[in-house]
Amino acid sequence: MNQRITPMWKGVIVVLTVLGVLLAMSQAFFWIPFGLTFLTNSYLYYTLAFFLPIVFLIFPIAKSQKDRAMPFYDVVLAALTFVVAFYFGLNGENIVNFGWDKSLTYPTITIVFSFIFWLLVLEALRRAAGLVVTLIALVFSIYPMFALAVPVPFLQGIPYQLDDAARIHVMGVDSILGLPLQTAASILIGFLLFGVALQHTGGATFFYDLAQSVFGRYRGGSAKVSSISSAFMGMMSGSAVSNVLTTGPMTIPAMKKSGFPGRYAAGVEATASTGGTITPPIMGTAAFLMVSFVGVPYGEIALAAAIPAVLYYFGIYIQVDAYSAKTGLKGVPKHLLPRAGRTALLGWPYIVALIGLILLLTVQKNESQAPYWVVGFLLVVAIFMKDHRLTPKSFVDFLFAGGKTIAEIIGIIAGVGLIVGGLSMTGVSLSLARELITLVGDNLFLILIAGAVTSFVLGMGMTVSAVYVFLAIVMAPALTGMGINPIAAHLFVIYWATVSYITPPVALASFAAANIAGTPPMSTSLTAMRLGSVKYIIPFAFVLNPALVAQDSTVFQIIYTFVFALIGVFFLGCAFEGWMIGVARRLTVVMRVVLFAAGLATLAPELTSSLIGLAVGVVAMVVTRFWNDGGPEESAAIEREKARRLEAKDAAASKEYAAAHTGGEATDGVMGPTATRGLATDLDSGGATVLADDDRADIHAGASDRQGHVHGGDAADAPGRRPGAAGAEARRDPEDPAGPGSTAR
Repeated sequence: MNQRITPMWKGVIVVLTVLGVLLAMSQAFFWIPFGLTFLTNSYLYYTLAFFLPIVFLIFPIAKSQKDRAMPFYDVVLAALTFVVAFYFGLNGENIVNFGWDKSLTYPTITIVFSFIFWLLVLEALRRAAGLVVTLIALVFSIYPMFALAVPVPFLQGIPYQLDDAARIHVMGVDSILGLPLQTAASILIGFLLFGVALQHTGGATFFYDLAQSVFGRYRGGSAKVSSISSAFMGMMSGSAVSNVLTTGPMTIPAMKKSGFPGRYAAGVEATASTGGTITPPIMGTAAFLMVSFVGVPYGEIALAAAIPAVLYYFGIYIQVDAYSAKTGLKGVPKHLLPRAGRTALLGWPYIVALIGLILLLTVQKNESQAPYWVVGFLLVVAIFMKDHRLTPKSFVDFLFAGGKTIAEIIGIIAGVGLIVGGLSMTGVSLSLARELITLVGDNLFLILIAGAVTSFVLGMGMTVSAVYVFLAIVMAPALTGMGINPIAAHLFVIYWATVSYITPPVALASFAAANIAGTPPMSTSLTAMRLGSVKYIIPFAFVLNPALVAQDSTVFQIIYTFVFALIGVFFLGCAFEGWMIGVARRLTVVMRVVLFAAGLATLAPELTSSLIGLAVGVVAMVVTRFWNDGGPEESAAIEREKARRLEAKDAAASKEYAAAHTGGEATDGVMGPTATRGLATDLDSGGATVLADDDRADIHAGASDRQGHVHGGDAADAPGRRPGAAGAEARRDPEDPAGPGSTAR
């Protein structure tokens, strides 16, 4: 506990959290507390009254104030937020019945409170998500006052006076109280609480142990464990940088000890962690917002996202396997790994919780209630756990962490609602999609490229949720207007909004991983881009072939499309890594190009193209096997020399960075603590201040502050793991060059 969050303020935050969660549960389970029923707008105002003040209590006005005592002005802002939001909640019925947002008759105090709340929401957004997205929200929120003065004709809309805009933003149903906040208040709060419950009951440790027990013994096992455990961690945070800083301190040192170069280890961790926002059953915030924009249950969205997520992680797995084969890396000896059966037995509560959640989403189809049942189950079971027993203190810590997570998301979503409000008020949101289609001339490929570039660029300065909300209004309708399946169109936007986390120049997940590994951030980002290359391709594939998102297709079409997609990703992974799994040979430049083309053809929607791609890929494998002499021994020698040079270069760069920026020292190729703080500062001051939804505090704190219930350091030191398991992978075995369990022998 720092000086800012004293026991008193922690207690205030916990009380607000309890009230907010009980309010959300009363709506989900149709309770009538004290005989009171709330209109939708009153419920949303009360939700803001309980959670938005927490933003001002936890997140300081500037990062330099983080560890200082709570200043009086933050207390004033928190209290003012509560009072104003509660006032509007009490008058929810009057707002609806008398039309305070649009009529000419309204109490004068509502104008004053509307201006105050408008500014409070913007400041909460700045503290929760950074300056860039706040400036964008500010521009769009005042846009209605200048709608007729915009020089671009199709951006002109209905103008409003300042006081009218303030009333509509705060009391209307399309701005702060719009679809994003409605979705967050009705669905998202429970799922955020579920993620926190998993973390605080030992879920992170279990999933890491499970990944080790299943994949650790295969070649390159530590990198494969990193990929799988990061996928599981995505269910708990849905945040790329948070995932990196939680699992990275375990997985990156383990990968480096097993023979992976630092930048490759960091690239694997960054790429795998970025997939958390697109991996069901618990995806990122944007996926929950899809429920309102697309109008389908969350369970259907999670099901649609399953195949693309499998393809994404399969692509990482194939590249890691190919790299391990060509460098002669082996897996961890089986006797040093946790046993799968025992691990599953000890972790039965998490398995039951996930299965139960999936069944509740798919069978009961009530996403509002489902997470609360599972959270209750985990908390009850945790009372009897040995390693992660739920005590009064840990329960309070759980509520505090839950309040922080929920408040941050609510702060972001309320602010993003101003963007929606500005576009809705002026009527521009209705014309943008039509004008976009006219501009590209019904060229589907061109509009997909435009959508991908726009999503990527916006993703560099905005959260995934903000990017999604904006493009769900502007871009997604244009895609659906050209015949694209709605779920595929919206997932396309989400996928491309997340690639900025591993793509320069921002690449926050890559930079965070490079910080842990002590490697140059830019080269680490380039490695992560290659490892995550499938993420740039798959969105185009499922937009053109909705069977990949289980839409508009028969079961048979979905199955054979998925099989061909796996083959295509296999070809692409081998091409990117330059090694042909299955025949144990290096790929020439020509064969890499041929295999890349075969992979793209196999992913094409037409069956003929897929069959041609399959045939070309098989021919490439045969040619590589019999006409290429680059076998395992020769390849391992080459790659060892490459790795040695890279490690020397990265170590020198790390020391140079520490000396130039902070004066700290780096040892063993890993940045010292001073250098770590320096990099975090540079990330925050270099324009990359916006992290994915709940990442903002994470990068500031550094890796050591984010381990929470996951023990940092080497994986061998984690509880429930055999000593020496981490880093136990060996270099090439002369009598088994490919490693155990491999196909490239």
